[in-house]
Amino acid sequence: MSTPTGLGEPRGPWFVSPRIDPYGPPVVDVPEEQPAVARAARWRRTLLAGLAVVALSTVSGALAGGYVASGGDSPRPGASVAAQPSPTPAVANVPPDLVAAAATALPGVVSVQVRGNGGTAGGSGFAIDDKQHIITNDHILDAGSGDDVIVVAPDGRTFPAEVVGRDPGSDIAVLRVDPAANLTPLAIAAPGTTSVGEPVLAVGSPLGLSGTVTAGIVSALDREVRLGTGGRQKAVQTDASINPGNSGGPLVNARGEVVGVNTAIATLEGGGSIGIGFAIPIERAQQSADGIIGRGG
Repeated sequence: MSTPTGLGEPRGPWFVSPRIDPYGPPVVDVPEEQPAVARAARWRRTLLAGLAVVALSTVSGALAGGYVASGGDSPRPGASVAAQPSPTPAVANVPPDLVAAAATALPGVVSVQVRGNGGTAGGSGFAIDDKQHIITNDHILDAGSGDDVIVVAPDGRTFPAEVVGRDPGSDIAVLRVDPAANLTPLAIAAPGTTSVGEPVLAVGSPLGLSGTVTAGIVSALDREVRLGTGGRQKAVQTDASINPGNSGGPLVNARGEVVGVNTAIATLEGGGSIGIGFAIPIERAQQSADGIIGRGG
């Protein structure tokens, strides 16, 4: 993501992780007597050199006022803010089952805002039970001390959130809000039921735009990438458009069931989404969340 001049980007292992080669083994040198092939190989090496896995939280200043759209922060002096309608999924050229899936998921998806000495970060999250526990990404919380976390409900209401616990290795954290939030828990897909090619929706707050829904498919399963601090992990790959601010939001199937937690994208340096996104498989995210809740209440 480009950042306005003078505004810093986040630094840390979650933001730009070591390079990955999603195409397979390293490229080998090509003999000089094959100039056309050599040129193609050099181009491929140049392309891959700029490919990085980028976490999807938004950070201080990078939104240029994007939080206003989520209903979280007050607008800057002199800024005009248009009235924000209730979030609704786009329906043009979208199969009816995905429209129903969006309607099922949206009432349980929230925007997460974290303020601290290190700046302000934003992401997404979703409710997982009737006790108002919320799954999100751990890396979002690194912007603050964990004492100033705000959750913005789908209807624009804001609630202070308690950090129940964090698991940096899996990049999963669990929040809890007051029961008055009345968030709708999202259903979890059964293990082993996600297939390559099936349609999915990414739901969250990219660039602070809460209630955003984008459609795609499951591009691959068990894709190994570096997420969190736990080294290489198997992830769900999708071409649904996800961008900074989608961190912690759900990737749901056509039944509205969560199949993954949107966490990172592969991007060329200086660019945004190129249609290669990664989500933590929901089985692993649920396991981490259950452990956190068991320890923290």
